[in-house]
Amino acid sequence: MFPTDRGSKVTTIRTFFSGNPIQRHGKLRADSDDLSRAYCHPNTRFLPVWQSRCLVTEQRAVLLGINELSAYTDGPEDAIFLGKLDERFIFALALPDDADPSKTGQAEFVEVRKLIGQVDETDAGLLAYARAMVNWQQSHAYCSICGTRNRAIEGGFVMRCGDETCAQRSFPRLDPAIIVLVVDGALCLLGRQPSWPEGRFSTIAGFVEPGESLEDAVRREVAEETNIAVGDCRYLASQPWPFPSALMIGFHAEANTQSIRLNDAELAEARWISREQIVDREVMLPPSASVAYRLIEAWFNSDSDQPLEALVPAASIWRRR
Repeated sequence: MFPTDRGSKVTTIRTFFSGNPIQRHGKLRADSDDLSRAYCHPNTRFLPVWQSRCLVTEQRAVLLGINELSAYTDGPEDAIFLGKLDERFIFALALPDDADPSKTGQAEFVEVRKLIGQVDETDAGLLAYARAMVNWQQSHAYCSICGTRNRAIEGGFVMRCGDETCAQRSFPRLDPAIIVLVVDGALCLLGRQPSWPEGRFSTIAGFVEPGESLEDAVRREVAEETNIAVGDCRYLASQPWPFPSALMIGFHAEANTQSIRLNDAELAEARWISREQIVDREVMLPPSASVAYRLIEAWFNSDSDQPLEALVPAASIWRRR
């Protein structure tokens, strides 16, 4: 049984890039007339993406009117319909690599990864959504069956082969990845990648392979990286991770063994860490905007008189409007 099953505090986990309040209106995508009206509506706004970067100013997402982006779009087929936010239709629009960003005004195109923890939760979810959709379209420009150029339809959520005989349809895809905090009583298992600085540790993570359940992936990744056998697994939270298209699926898992052995080259080091060692800052935790930090925080707070953030202050995940 996990510590939180024995009557101790349960923490609700919220993760960066999640909590996007946009109403996606999936039915509207398939209606070309409604989509055209939404595209042309005077209150409609566009979120431009240029070289995988999003437009921001003063740590806020910039939404532009169609008149400000007329050089880059001729109609709804050029844009991706994201949904409706605050009674406004929202589209993402990919600008060509050779576009002149100065034409978009005083705002700046910034890599979304650099905005982690800087923008508020609404903007973070919106930027991740737009970047992920643009990246998917660009990486599926050609049919995987016959090689003919694809055409975006249904609000940009379907890429259809331009060869009418083939007519292959592609849909947005995510790469599921598990991320897990393994616990053994009052200890948790943390690892350090070779590229990280000394003292920096995080949870175990890896991509789910074909034919695996999420729980199977948890047990395989932990065994491959640390030789620890894992028993019960419990889902806690997920985090969209648009770099380029992952979904981090967070677990707590119970260790059945304790002896660590590094079975592959993924980790330079792995340790069992106590709450006291975390409070004494013997290890550096992952950034507070990561789901890894939230998994550690949930475990720490489940059997502590004071929350982790009070004992080891960390930067806020987001700013509230």
